[in-house]
Amino acid sequence: MITVIANLKGGSGKSTVAFNLALWLMSRGEDVVAYDLDPQRTLSDVARVRSDDEIMPVLEVNIPADIDVKQSLNNHSCHVLVDVGAANLTAMKAAISIADRIIVPVQPSQPDVWATQRFLKIIKDACENGNDPELVAFINRADTHHAVRESDEAEQALTMLEKFRIIPNRLCQRTDFRRTLSEGLSIFELAGKGKGADEFERFASALYPGLKKLDMRQ
Repeated sequence: MITVIANLKGGSGKSTVAFNLALWLMSRGEDVVAYDLDPQRTLSDVARVRSDDEIMPVLEVNIPADIDVKQSLNNHSCHVLVDVGAANLTAMKAAISIADRIIVPVQPSQPDVWATQRFLKIIKDACENGNDPELVAFINRADTHHAVRESDEAEQALTMLEKFRIIPNRLCQRTDFRRTLSEGLSIFELAGKGKGADEFERFASALYPGLKKLDMRQ
């Protein structure tokens, strides 16, 4: 299954989601291959930190040439996770054109909602070959204070976008999520008993409801 984590807006947290989702799947015994098609190479960098620190399991991250994207992604029978942004629009369109699912992290702001709406046009154009991927959106870096309404308003706006399935399991703006990238550890390895780990467990389980639930607090 090819899952593309993408967004037109920079700083949406897609690399954090891709990294943690890959390790969540691996913790359940699933085979995972990741692709980093973003020129910033954040996913590659965090995988290298993990490898340098000899943290197991190793996350394999590939960086194919733009011309080889489709062939490379189709060359696997396992879970394929693709981190890509608009900075590499050619690779983004290539990945979308063969994706089974596209996950769009959306920060709680009106510009991010507008960007998501425009992203639909890119998806439509990239899928002119007849591909019809599942489209999933969710609020990332959500506000943690109950009195702040931007996350609720952004999620409500997303429900009005055509074809998107909205996952109500938000990931909040937490220091632990930022630390996963700097330390090469998943949110479960870093803070197995924290709120961030609980949030990600609910989020990932909503994406993969058929996978067994583990006690990540141990």
